[in-house]
Amino acid sequence: MLIVLLTACSGSKEEQQDAKNSPDSAEAAESTSNQSANASEEPKTEPEPSPLTVKVETTIALRADRRVTVSGETNLPDATQVNIVVEREQSSVRWRKRTQVEDGRFRVGPLGPGSGLPDGVYHLGVASMEASVQPLQVRQRIGSEGEYLAGEWVTQSRHGLGQVMEYSRRVVIGSESRRTRDDVDVLTYPSDAS
Repeated sequence: MLIVLLTACSGSKEEQQDAKNSPDSAEAAESTSNQSANASEEPKTEPEPSPLTVKVETTIALRADRRVTVSGETNLPDATQVNIVVEREQSSVRWRKRTQVEDGRFRVGPLGPGSGLPDGVYHLGVASMEASVQPLQVRQRIGSEGEYLAGEWVTQSRHGLGQVMEYSRRVVIGSESRRTRDDVDVLTYPSDAS
């Protein structure tokens, strides 16, 4: 009986040796280890979006009540959260409204005090919110820190939270057109406004 056990054990060792030395088994084992190594070395990544060169055009309209409406067009993604600010240069008093881009457009208003905007020079600003507070579909296009934004209106956020878009222009509001050499738009009150 001992002989039978030894023969059975040695037979299985020989089969194990043959299986290890078999070229098919060696290739299969090597192929399996190469596949697992390649899978860990090359994680599947999404292609990075191309840079988005930001374009903004705005229109500011003076209403009969001497307040303004601001509208604009942009190539920022729909649902992008933006702040619109009208600030009087002389006093730094501001009127601010948040909105979002829809179909490449945005609109807010009326902005200004109930008594109307006094004559003077104003700054119109349009600024995108930081990427961290934007909806997911916007972050996917502009990047988690706005890194895919590009162009003349793109700058670092004041809070160090990545890149944002900050557009601005100057506007003169008054009942008479003023002579100016600055690059500003001049808005006059409608003739029926009092």
